[in-house]
This record gives sequence, C-alpha cells and structure tokens, in this order.
Amino acid sequence: MNEDKEVKVSTTDLDSGYMYREGKPEGFFYLDHRTVDVKYNLITDVFVTAGNVHDSVPYLSRLDRQRKRFGFAVEAVALDSGYLTTPICKGREERKIFGVIAHRRFHPTQGLYPKWKFTYEAERNVYRCPEQQELVYRTTDRHGYRHYASDPKQCAACPVLEKCTRSRNKKKIVTRHIWEDSKEQVRLNRLSKSGKRLYRKRKETIERSFADAKQFHGFRYCRLRGLRNATEQALMTTVVQNMKKIALHLERRAT
Repeated sequence: MNEDKEVKVSTTDLDSGYMYREGKPEGFFYLDHRTVDVKYNLITDVFVTAGNVHDSVPYLSRLDRQRKRFGFAVEAVALDSGYLTTPICKGREERKIFGVIAHRRFHPTQGLYPKWKFTYEAERNVYRCPEQQELVYRTTDRHGYRHYASDPKQCAACPVLEKCTRSRNKKKIVTRHIWEDSKEQVRLNRLSKSGKRLYRKRKETIERSFADAKQFHGFRYCRLRGLRNATEQALMTTVVQNMKKIALHLERRAT
C-alpha cells in the first residue's frame, strides 16, 4: 500500500511552500521566477509560486506567454541547472530555440559505476557496460523511461560486478528517457563557443537582477502574507528595477 507523502503546511501562511535545497535556507518561502533580456537586462516576466514548486514547472508556459503577448522572437535562452529536465529540453527543441543549461552533478551510489560509464549505441538501441557487455531494451515505463537490462548469467561471472550493481538477481538496469536526445543536444550547446559566451551572460543579467532586488529593494523577505501579496511585491519591485534600467539607458543614449 502506498503511503501518502507528508506535505508541510504553514500555520500562518497557507499559500507558502516548504522548501528544502542543498546549500539554501530551509523553511516556508515563495519563489520569484523571472526572465530578463540579454541586451538591456530588463525584466520581461515575473511569476511567483510557493517555495515547494520546482523551478522547471512554470517555465515553458511563461516562455510561451511572453512570445504570445509581446511578440518576442526568442532565439536563445540560458538557464541554471534547475531547468535541466527532459520536458524543457524537448520543449526548447520544438520551439526551435538554442538552449544553454548549466550541468547538474548527480552523485551516484558510492562504490558503483556512474551512468556515464555505460555507452549508448543509438544505431542498435543498446547500452554497453565498461566490460563491453550489452544491456538490451526491455520496456518503457509510464514516465517515458526506457529500461535496458543486462544478462544476469554474464553479470554473475563478471569480475567487477560489485562496482556495477548490488541487485540480488545480478541484473544491471540502465534507464534512458525517450527525449534524452534533446537533453544531450543541450549539453553539446553548453560546450560550444556560442553556448559558453551566452551562459557567461547569466552573471551579468539574471543573477545581477536578483542580487539588486535583494540588496537595494528589500526583496529578501515578503512584506505581507499570501500569494497575491507576494506577487504584488515582486511586480512592484521589478517595475522599479526596470524604471532604473530604462533611465540609465536613455541617459547613455543622450550623451
């Protein structure tokens, strides 16, 4: 029987969400998902969610909203590692947008081979282990992951079995999402010259935008409770930031 997942609820602000991330403060928060343009660093979109909503959840819908409302011809996007998901990578591909997303480091089980040690052969649709044994396709689950399994008889006699799997049946399973090719293309984009140049812009644009909001506009804390009030604070903060950016740009043009 599946047990219900425990969800922490604030007794003082029901709209907020409990956030836990490595290296970040833990507690009830709101998240401001914002987009800026690379040329002038103007904030083009603001969307506030509870703190337990993953960054990637609202992304594609907010991107489509900007394109539809403002007629933006989006050519490229640079995102942090929180957006490295197969739906976003696939969505970027479908929209014909060049995407650069930071690498996310996964920590494999200590003592076992990481997934990158297993080579995928697209022509034959198989994985090959470090000992050159094949893992063949078995099934696709409802979440879109293809399962590739080794031959337990071969694995039982393998000299490095303990570094590969700890399963009782001595079978190694490797999964691959049906949209994994889209994610791999994003990785290649990140390593290209144009991708590296685009990703460096993040420090000068979106990271600076958040830093300015926190440092100069009191955006470290919500002033009022409730999602509507948090959204209002975020919108008013970005209005002020944009006014300052526009004023500075007009001043430069006048000189």
